[in-house]
Amino acid sequence: MFFDLPEELQMFQRAVRDFCENELKPHAQEIDESASLNMDVIAKMPAMGLTGLQVSEEFGGVEMDTIGASIAVEELGRVCGSTALSVSAHNGLCCGPIMLWGTDEQKQTYLPTLTSGKYLGSLALTEPQAGSDLLNGAKTYAKRDGDGWVINGHKAWITNPMYAPVIVVLCRTDQEAGSRGFSMILVEPNTNGVTLHPPEKKMGVKGSPTQMITFENVRVPASNLLGEEGRGFHQTMQTLDSGRISIGALSVGLAQGAFEEMVKYASERQAFGQSIAQLQLIQEKIANAAMEIEAARTLIYKAAWTKDQGRDYGKLAAIAKLKATEVAEKVCFDAIQVHGSYGYSREYSVERMYRDQRLMTIGEGTSEIQRVVIARRVLKEFNG
Repeated sequence: MFFDLPEELQMFQRAVRDFCENELKPHAQEIDESASLNMDVIAKMPAMGLTGLQVSEEFGGVEMDTIGASIAVEELGRVCGSTALSVSAHNGLCCGPIMLWGTDEQKQTYLPTLTSGKYLGSLALTEPQAGSDLLNGAKTYAKRDGDGWVINGHKAWITNPMYAPVIVVLCRTDQEAGSRGFSMILVEPNTNGVTLHPPEKKMGVKGSPTQMITFENVRVPASNLLGEEGRGFHQTMQTLDSGRISIGALSVGLAQGAFEEMVKYASERQAFGQSIAQLQLIQEKIANAAMEIEAARTLIYKAAWTKDQGRDYGKLAAIAKLKATEVAEKVCFDAIQVHGSYGYSREYSVERMYRDQRLMTIGEGTSEIQRVVIARRVLKEFNG
């Protein structure tokens, strides 16, 4: 690591790991099998600060820095990808924008509820025909009508809406203004005209609900505008930069969990008169995994530290997310290889981890998009 964690962060990490081992890990398989979060565990998270990682104390949070938040998400991901994804989205994609751009009234209205452990917040960006290309493809439109907004459109692949007291929704508010034609608007899911469709049936992170949302003449007060009108696209890009650090941390957690299972199994499994951990090919997989996880974690911490210093961290966030997600894919793959046929069995957690990690190279921008982001930033820096 390029620096030593402060003692308070080391203590926080140990506390979160103990919580995850005792409260979350025993339910991880059940969460996957039932495709449903364990909200009883979520209800215990406020005591650890996990439902308000970067929310001010006055609203029930713990005002953690980005490194601390990353540590928490990594520890959650180490034992349960589904819970980690929902908690990451709650903190970074819903609480984060409200903390950054919300009015005092919006913060007072929503943040204490969001940090209570009874709910999980949600952000609605993606649309059925607009994933990576939000600027040109997003069609959900909010029209100003008197003292309110009327919203029509569809959102797809949205995390947590069934648990959310409020959803941050990216809408077009000016059809002719390009990137200045978007705004973020707060919508409560029980508002007339909001339809939450059944959760998607997914390959992995099955316990974290992913749903389509339909908005049909949904009327909300003008005061539900989050931040300035016309700044929604900028707010989205800033939110995604931060979210990439969190997804990268989650990926490191998945890799770490799979790595520990790999080493444990290799040390116990006997073949050819010895544990398979003594075989050179197995040792190569263990060594490569240890090296790559350490590299990915260091990149995540560096991106988080850069953000906390108030510096431009967009390129680093993309690099860290790309590295961490691809490391997770390789480590989880090798963990199954080391387990052999047992790794293909649902009785072993590496099977679940392999399925869970597969989303990470897609969500918060695919690996291909990360490479575009990185290359463009490099070229801009190179050419002055």
